[in-house]
Amino acid sequence: MASNKFTELQSFSDADLQKEVSNIQEQYTKMNFEHATRGLEKPLELREVRRDIARIKTEVRRRELAAMSAEQLAGRSKLRERRRRN
Repeated sequence: MASNKFTELQSFSDADLQKEVSNIQEQYTKMNFEHATRGLEKPLELREVRRDIARIKTEVRRRELAAMSAEQLAGRSKLRERRRRN
């Protein structure tokens, strides 16, 4: 099921992904509040929504990295190496 959601996200445009992540985050906030006050019938839905948010953000980041030039990627690697040392 997760792979089906992943393939569906790949067909979205960048603007659609941004709209989707904001809508799902808003939905998650409402569900979380409702769960804290009244309780949900299916509390595992919170986990599914969190994972959906992570899937969308992962796709956005994957596209950002794919759009980077070789120089930008090399600079990114240098930054990561410096962080590891500290």
